[in-house]
Amino acid sequence: MPKLEGIQNVLLDIEGTICPISFVKETLFPYALHALPVVLATQWTSPTFIPYRQAFPLSHRTSPSALQSHVEDLTHGFLWKEGFANGEFATPLFPDVVPRLREWRRGGVGLGVYSSGSVFAQKLLFRHVSVGGAARGGGKGGAGQAVDEHEHREKVLEAPAGTHQSAETEDLRDLMTDGGWFDTTNAGLKTEASSYGKIVETLGWQPARTLFLTDNVREYDAAASAGLRVILLDRPGNAPVSAEDLARMEVVQSLHDIELVIK
Repeated sequence: MPKLEGIQNVLLDIEGTICPISFVKETLFPYALHALPVVLATQWTSPTFIPYRQAFPLSHRTSPSALQSHVEDLTHGFLWKEGFANGEFATPLFPDVVPRLREWRRGGVGLGVYSSGSVFAQKLLFRHVSVGGAARGGGKGGAGQAVDEHEHREKVLEAPAGTHQSAETEDLRDLMTDGGWFDTTNAGLKTEASSYGKIVETLGWQPARTLFLTDNVREYDAAASAGLRVILLDRPGNAPVSAEDLARMEVVQSLHDIELVIK
């Protein structure tokens, strides 16, 4: 178990680190693509949708059909918002995540998020966290796949619309440090060391006292190059970690495997 002294802040990746990759790839992305035609048909002139529409080049927003072919990246967050609000799904975090984050926060550790997903989408995920139905398991390169993540998704998707707001989800956005939300737009590419330097500078954090948690080897190396302490999470469903990387990196399967010595 890594025992880290002097860490004052923790920067979190989301997909594959604190939330199963399967939830994003098998639930959120398909939902967005399925919901898109309906949203375009019913909300094309809606004041809440117009900012998303206007974010596209003029040639792609002349009509709903033109936009539909060019929409995957910028509108996922808006489409997911509809699904979360309707109670069609909630965010399943690994069971070690919420207790550990709360423990660290109570100990005075600053928390932030850095994901390739937009800040808007990040806040959606943290606003609608599943209560009592978190993803389970752990293991190298998916070895702990005894957990049936599909069964969990079915349970969440079958929840009656609207009931999750008070009984089945919780809002964890307040766990994050003010301004502690970063994506590739406001920080830069996750595989570039300068992005991590920008984040710690923005938050007033010291690189050597900041821990970055990720499931991506290239992100691991970029953050380490920026002077951050880094740990790789090897979760079920993640890409296998090579023997070479296992030998040179700090790798854990759960946040419970990380001990911050808070003084």
